Amino acid sequence: MKLRKLGASKLHVSELGLGCMSLPTELEAARSVLDAAVEGGINYFDTADLYDKGTNEELVGKVLKEKRHDLIIATKAGNKWIAGKDGWTWDPSKEHIMHAVKESLRRLQLDYIDLYQLHGGTMEDSVDETIEAFELLKKEGVIREYGISSIRPTVIERFLKNSNAVSVMMQYNLLDRRPEEYFSMIEKLGASVVTRGTLAKGLLTNEGNKRAAKMDVFASYAQSELQRTVQALLEQTDNLHAYTLAFALKRPTVASALIGSRTAEQLQQSLDAYHTATDPQLVKLLTQATTQHRYEQHRLGN
Repeated sequence: MKLRKLGASKLHVSELGLGCMSLPTELEAARSVLDAAVEGGINYFDTADLYDKGTNEELVGKVLKEKRHDLIIATKAGNKWIAGKDGWTWDPSKEHIMHAVKESLRRLQLDYIDLYQLHGGTMEDSVDETIEAFELLKKEGVIREYGISSIRPTVIERFLKNSNAVSVMMQYNLLDRRPEEYFSMIEKLGASVVTRGTLAKGLLTNEGNKRAAKMDVFASYAQSELQRTVQALLEQTDNLHAYTLAFALKRPTVASALIGSRTAEQLQQSLDAYHTATDPQLVKLLTQATTQHRYEQHRLGN
């Protein structure tokens, strides 16, 4: 597994990272996935305090604590569960972040977090207060680096311009190429992209047709266009999974492509796809079969 430098930091993350949101909530089932990821060379694990009301962080902590020094553990904050309810509220305040990080450290059984991310963001936020919290945590050694998880160009640009953030997590794949318009801005401001939704909910695997038939829309594709596009991709390769990963990683702005797996078998499929040789010319042809849509909202200059 190759490593890539994360933004302007000293962190080097595996080209495939494990998005832990998909982990089963039973310990041994989660352990089988996490152990398989480590054995497969993955060193980057991404969770959030929001996932399963903190249970996800607890599982990651229990399984990975003994391997901790060889790994990059990332989590997120900014969403706060409402006591006694299933919903949550947005709270990017310094007070909340300073409290949330302590709870994440406890659940993860860590002394520090490698990458701490703001889990969203709006232009109405007091961004200076949020950044102040991250900078203080970094100074105290509680976190090594910080970043943001957002698809809003305006929010991303403001956050990066006013901080030392090193990463932007955003959905990016062959069917959702909207982020490409802003890759140069992100790179210029010293950050890398971490892709989520890399396999587009399974649309970009050999089960793509089956998945597309059950979806009304995806990203900027209406159902009929989505089905035609997925079919066109599948007609050009018998290993769309492998080419999907190759597409995400061909951009130097991308440091790591996250995959989600509920079983060790699913994880192994992604590892096998990653290690499959791909033809750069076919990657180009597959890219041409898709549309580079644009974000309609939160555009820079609007």
